[in-house]
Amino acid sequence: MRLFVAARPPEQVLKTLAGLARPQRPGLRWVPPSQWHVTLRYFGDSDVDLGVAAGRRVAEAATSGRPAVAELGPKLDSFGGNVLYVPVSGLEELAETISRGTAEVGTPPSPIPFTGHITLARSRGRGSSLDGLTETPVVGSWEVDEIVLVASVTAGRSGAPNRHEVVTTFPLGPSA
Repeated sequence: MRLFVAARPPEQVLKTLAGLARPQRPGLRWVPPSQWHVTLRYFGDSDVDLGVAAGRRVAEAATSGRPAVAELGPKLDSFGGNVLYVPVSGLEELAETISRGTAEVGTPPSPIPFTGHITLARSRGRGSSLDGLTETPVVGSWEVDEIVLVASVTAGRSGAPNRHEVVTTFPLGPSA
C-alpha cells in the first residue's frame, strides 16, 4: 500500500484555498479539496503496521518541541510549469523529525530538501497552461496539531485520479 505522512489544513485554510479562482483550461486537472495536504514524508509501498508504529514514535518525539506553524504563500507557484501549488513554509523541522524517525519505513527519505506545498492542479497535454495563475496571492496560517498517515489508493486503469484515505491520525503538542 502506498503511504505518506501529511499535515492537513484546517477548515478556515481550506475555505481560503477554495475561494481561489479555478479556471477551466484544456489539460488542467484541479485537485479536489478533500485531497489538499502537505506531504511531510512519502513512504511509497509500505506495510501499514510499520507506518502506524513509526508515525506514533515521531508524533511522540514532535510533541516535546514548540508547535509547527504552517504559513501559506505569499502567492501560488509551479513545479516545472505542470504542477500548480501553494507554498507552505514553517514545516521544515517537523518534516525532518518525521524523516529521521521513519527512515526504516518504505522508500528511504528523499535527499532532496523538503519543499512544503499543497498541490492545487496538474497540467497535462498541449495547450494546458498555468500562465497567470502563479501570480495569485494567497496568505494564511495554522498551527499543526496533528499529522496523518494516508494511503494513496490507485483508481486503476480508468485514468481516474488516486483517492486518499486517512489510515490514522497522530495528535501533536502537549495535550497529545
